[in-house]
Amino acid sequence: MVKSISYFFIITTVIFFSSCGDDYEGKKPIYRDFDTIQSEGKLRVLIEFSSTSYFIYKGIPQGFEYELLSNYADFIGVSLEVVPINSLDSIFIELNKGTADVVAANLTVTEERKEEVSFSNPILVTKQVLIQQKPEGWKKLKKKHVTDSLIRSIHELGGKKIVVREKSSFYKELKNISKEIKHNIDISIVSGEITTEELIEQVSTGEIEYTIADKNIAMVNQWYYPNIDAEMVIKDHQDIAWAVRNNSDSLLKSINSWLIDFQKTRKFKSIYTKYFKNQHLVQRRVKDKYYTLESGVISPYDEMIKKYAPAIHWDWELLAALIYQESHFNNEARGWGESFGLMQFMPVTGANFGVDTSSSAEQNIIAGTKYINRLNKIWEQEISDTLERIPFILASYNAGPGHVIDAKNLAEKYKKNPQSWKEVSFFLLNKSKPKYYKDPVVKHGYCKGFIAYAYVEEIMDRYHHYKNITEAP
Repeated sequence: MVKSISYFFIITTVIFFSSCGDDYEGKKPIYRDFDTIQSEGKLRVLIEFSSTSYFIYKGIPQGFEYELLSNYADFIGVSLEVVPINSLDSIFIELNKGTADVVAANLTVTEERKEEVSFSNPILVTKQVLIQQKPEGWKKLKKKHVTDSLIRSIHELGGKKIVVREKSSFYKELKNISKEIKHNIDISIVSGEITTEELIEQVSTGEIEYTIADKNIAMVNQWYYPNIDAEMVIKDHQDIAWAVRNNSDSLLKSINSWLIDFQKTRKFKSIYTKYFKNQHLVQRRVKDKYYTLESGVISPYDEMIKKYAPAIHWDWELLAALIYQESHFNNEARGWGESFGLMQFMPVTGANFGVDTSSSAEQNIIAGTKYINRLNKIWEQEISDTLERIPFILASYNAGPGHVIDAKNLAEKYKKNPQSWKEVSFFLLNKSKPKYYKDPVVKHGYCKGFIAYAYVEEIMDRYHHYKNITEAP
């Protein structure tokens, strides 16, 4: 069917960006404003893997900036496509050449950056703080003893080696402090592939002595690196915002208008609390086996899924995304119509493939791949493109192949491309309307096709997130 769906994304990305040239720095940004985003139906965002911005936990994509962007995308009626940041040094180049429409990476607003991009209204306001390690045995020491052993004035930074990224706002601030105190600070530079959270961890382990971080990020990291100190303020009042291209005026206006209203809601306060205030929740999450950012593990059944996915020529992450959609990785799940197991077979279908409510998770996965292969045989004569065939199979898994065949027949009747999921899905989406389900070419009658349509969209979106995390450095 398809050896690796990820090849499709790689090939199309290479083709697209090769037209932009290898060195895009200094060129004018492409034009892709709010009207283009809405007509295409997709908002692309460059977002950083971190414990606050974007990660996967128990199979679900999460993160403060990810959740905000998801709410914004829903508000403007488009889907959200996450493009993981590989290097923070090149994010504005990637933005301006069209890799994404928005950058969300806990970005500090600076005058220098405003020359390259436009910033939204602040998402939150924070401070820059020095990250340093508390003295050995600090838990048993008096508070004054601990405080006296730590840097508490910018004048004490002279001669100290502090590790930051050169293109970070921290680098420029350290340069300014060095001039102010008239004492050289040994600023050690790391590449954009190294995140602030990684540097904080290196301070905690003693690999480096000092780094700088935004207070909101430092506070969260203190919950699982309690031996670090983040009380020494380097700079007050730092606006954190999203970046868009300088020529995306309508998009910026839309984001700002939405932010003004959304930041007043209980939902915003709840999202903020979830990631920056709830210490117990954060600590429990980062210690969990299924905190994929740390463990790389998506589910309890990853190895089984990897074992049997080749039988259907799918990426294992796609099969995992389908299983999550069906059962949330719970083999004991029972659904509507007495569906059961990881793959949520109905009793009659399950019996045809040798499984019932007593079957193991592995038996369910084996049966599921057999059923997917049967669906593939139905569609491989109709849909020649292996990638295009995937959503037809997924929709058939949910609604049955008959209703999807009806939608394909309707597409043919209305002179649309019957091999294009985008065009066929319109008729499946609307198959609950008499105009379509009563049409003579329809053989399987009424169907709540909007459920199957959403089912496919959600699985493909989740698959994309799973690929992001499993392919991350």
